[in-house]
Amino acid sequence: MKSMFVTVSTTSFDELIAAARSPPALQALQSRGYQKLVLQAGWGSLPQPQPSSSPAAAVEAFRFKDSLAEELQSTDLVISHTGAGSCLETLENEKPLIVVINDKLMNHQLELAKQLHRDGCVLYCNCRYGAAGAVPAGGDIFCE
Repeated sequence: MKSMFVTVSTTSFDELIAAARSPPALQALQSRGYQKLVLQAGWGSLPQPQPSSSPAAAVEAFRFKDSLAEELQSTDLVISHTGAGSCLETLENEKPLIVVINDKLMNHQLELAKQLHRDGCVLYCNCRYGAAGAVPAGGDIFCE
């Protein structure tokens, strides 16, 4: 089963979680063959289960786990906040990565996202334009 993992680590980024489970995002992911979405909500609002208009898209959510290693090893794509630790751990697991910049924070996120993109490691976006639209229809995202 092709799956996507969305993580905000130990932060709160409700906009990312909401965008990832929005009907347009779920439809875009399903059209690319993803059948499962796992959300790690951190300190933000834990999404409540909602009836899915698409039974093919299973959605799971949790706040924290002792380790995200299992999720990172078993997923096909990671969409993450632009935290250095989350980015590096995902790339160490050789998983395709889309980073989402939190426009509400004034920190290193844009610079990190741009550099990782220049290095060929990630695609990046913000919640206004949506991570689902950044999911490539055919190609992989990997550092070379």
